[in-house]
Parts: sequence; C-alpha cells; structure tokens
Amino acid sequence: MTEAVAFPQNRTCPYHPPTAYDPLREARPLSRVTLYDGRSVWVVTGHAAARQLLSDQRLSTDSTNEAFPIFAERVAAVRSRRPRRTALLGEDDPVHHAQRRMLIPSFTLKRTADLRPRIQRAVDELIDAMTEQGPPAELVSAFALPVPSIVICDLLGVPYADHDFFEGQSRRLLRGSTAEEIEDARDQLEGYLGDLVERKRDKPGDGVLDDLIAQQLAHGHLDKQQLVELATILLVAGHETTANMISLGTFTLLQHPEQLAELRSAPELMPTAVEELLRFLSIADGMLRVAKEDIDVDGVTIRADEGVVFSTSVINRDTTAYPEPDTLDWHRSARHHVAFGFGIHQCLGQNLARAEMEIALRTLFDRLPGLRLAAPAEEIPFKPGDTLQGMIELPVTW
Repeated sequence: MTEAVAFPQNRTCPYHPPTAYDPLREARPLSRVTLYDGRSVWVVTGHAAARQLLSDQRLSTDSTNEAFPIFAERVAAVRSRRPRRTALLGEDDPVHHAQRRMLIPSFTLKRTADLRPRIQRAVDELIDAMTEQGPPAELVSAFALPVPSIVICDLLGVPYADHDFFEGQSRRLLRGSTAEEIEDARDQLEGYLGDLVERKRDKPGDGVLDDLIAQQLAHGHLDKQQLVELATILLVAGHETTANMISLGTFTLLQHPEQLAELRSAPELMPTAVEELLRFLSIADGMLRVAKEDIDVDGVTIRADEGVVFSTSVINRDTTAYPEPDTLDWHRSARHHVAFGFGIHQCLGQNLARAEMEIALRTLFDRLPGLRLAAPAEEIPFKPGDTLQGMIELPVTW
C-alpha cells in the first residue's frame, strides 16, 4: 500500500495520466485514494483486477447510496438535494438489464454500419465548411463536437437545429460549478426532451425515441419520466464522449508525427489505431462503484459499503497487459482495454463511437494534409480531472 493519493487530479499532459498517479501505477492492482472531502476509498489500477471487478455485480452503480464515492462537492450537493438514480448508468440489475435490452437493437454493429454513410456525409460537410472559411479554425466547435451531435440527433430523432441548446446544457450538467447550475441544466434538458416526446406522440418519426415511445411507453413498460431520463443519458453521452475523443485524438496525433505519418501511409491501420487511442487517452477516467457486500480480490478485502474507483487511465497503462504502455503503437492488440468499461455497464454506444472516430480522423487528415496546431501545445486548454477528459479548444491551421 502507498500513502493515499488525492483523486481525481488534473492531468499535466492531456493524453497522459496525472503524474501524481505514479504511485498508483507502482501499487497495482489496488490501493487507496482520498476524495475531495478526505474520505478514503479503494482505487483499482490493475487491468486483470479491473475486468474481474467490473463484472462483479456485488459492486453497485447506485449513486443514491450514501456510501457511493463522489468526486466533487457540487455533485455531492446535488445528491443531497435531489437524490435519484441515473437511468441506465446508475441502475443495477434487474432494472439495468431491462433498460439496456430496450436499447440494444439501436446500437448493433448492423445499425452502426447503416449509419456510416451519414457519418461520412456529416464529416465531409463540416470539413467543406472549414475549408471554405479558410484557416485558422477552432476544431472543437467546428468539427469534433458537431460530428457526434449530428449523428446522435439522427439516431435518436432529435432536431439538430436545437444543438446549441442541448450542447450548452450538457456542458453545464457535466462541468457546472454549483449544484444549482447542474440541477438547472438537468431540468432544462429533461423539459426539452419531455416536450419532444409529446410532439413525437402526435407526429411520430423514425428515431430511437420514436421506437421507445411506440414499443415501451405506449405499452406501459416505461413511464414518461423514465423515458425522458433515458433520452437525456443517450443524448448527453452520445455526443460529449466522442467529441472529446475526436478533439483529443487529433491533438495527440499532431503531437506524435511519426505515428501520424505511419497512419497516413497505411490507412488500413485506422481501426486498430482507434483502439490504441481509446486505450491511450482513457477520457472517462474514474468509474465509480460501491460494494454491496464483502469482495475478496488479489489478497485484499473490499468491505460492504466501501467506495471503489476505477482509474481507467492507469488501468489502460498496466505493463502486464500492455508492454511500453506510454507509447502509441498501432501494432499492439489494444481491444481489451477498459476505456468503454467492462461487464454489464460496458458502453452501449461503443460501436458507434468507434465508427465516428475512424471516419472523422481518417477524413480530417486525408483532406487537410497540412493540418497543424495554430498555438503552442502547452497553451491550449484542456479539461480538468473531475470530468470527461478532452480539449476545451483546439486552434488549428493548414
């Protein structure tokens, strides 16, 4: 065991784990960290232990449990004011299984394959707009964020014309500075989606929300509030995560010119490069659980009602799973990373995210071969450690 490290902490480089986590890397597979309020919880940092524990249903995602670990005071304040479970992500089986089963048909490999032409069209149109305007450009707002926003709107049946509203509320929900701001953002999103559900009842479309209304809401398998909460999760997660991966993936490739050159000369490497970037960047760093009963793992006992944090950035740099893990290597097999989680809560939209990243990054560097940063790398702002990792802005030129 090491002296407890404070968790989470900001990265010093946007694509590497915080240097303060170095003791955690040396103390695999489990050790202790200290949260903002001084509470000590377990942190899982070993790859094999992470996959074992993420599959163990004695660990719960129920954030209404008082023992559930929380990263920030503002989030704790939201829980104390209006405690409720997060749809899908914060539900344990059997409720989680029932909700996931409703959504699986919309996120299959076939459904993703059907969406590829739409993804390609969105990517091409956004790059057309960038080139017509001419350099420089701010890549987050001009490209990385619109790509997944357009696609998730098409998939769900949400009007993209409203993207400024729901993107803004999503930022406030994930990064709001106060409990009041976070709650207001959630209320705004749920109010918007509740109104959309009513409009779709009168005039159905062909999105996932329309399917849920016809197949689940109409037959009493979901009530309206449950449907709205599911829609909120799908809308927010469906664009925020992939937007961060596209922006941070672009920054990382520009900072690794040899690997970028190899990718350009061998574009067939792009699918494996996407897996390696998912491992290397680990943008969702800090999956949270609470033990429902005692669990023995690697000679350690996690006691009932103890909090557990999974540091994905450290897990995905485990030398027992990935030789030279701090090196980008398009030729390694990185598919068993835990960037999408593992077990019953593994990301439902992972196939879609892979397709969006692959098409966006390949097309961006194909069409803009001179793409480069328009500001010193050390001056470009990126996100703090208590939220999804990614670039706040990414000024580029070509």
